[in-house]
Amino acid sequence: MSGMNFQKKFNTTPPDKGSFPLDHDGECKTEMLYFMQCLSKNNNNNSECRPEAREYLDCRMKHGLMQKEEWNKLGFKEKE
Repeated sequence: MSGMNFQKKFNTTPPDKGSFPLDHDGECKTEMLYFMQCLSKNNNNNSECRPEAREYLDCRMKHGLMQKEEWNKLGFKEKE
């Protein structure tokens, strides 16, 4: 049976809560860089970088890199 090519088909699902998979395709690289630059400018004081953190997490949720979650459960107000 040479020449036969068997391939498994994988269905992707959002990761389990608590997991934080790598962004291999760089879908949220820009948002991550803005957040990291903000942290660097503010001596790693993440409270100064809340808008950047929110944008980064929003991007990850939109691209299925983390489970969608309500903002208040992530420490943000709905309209922050």
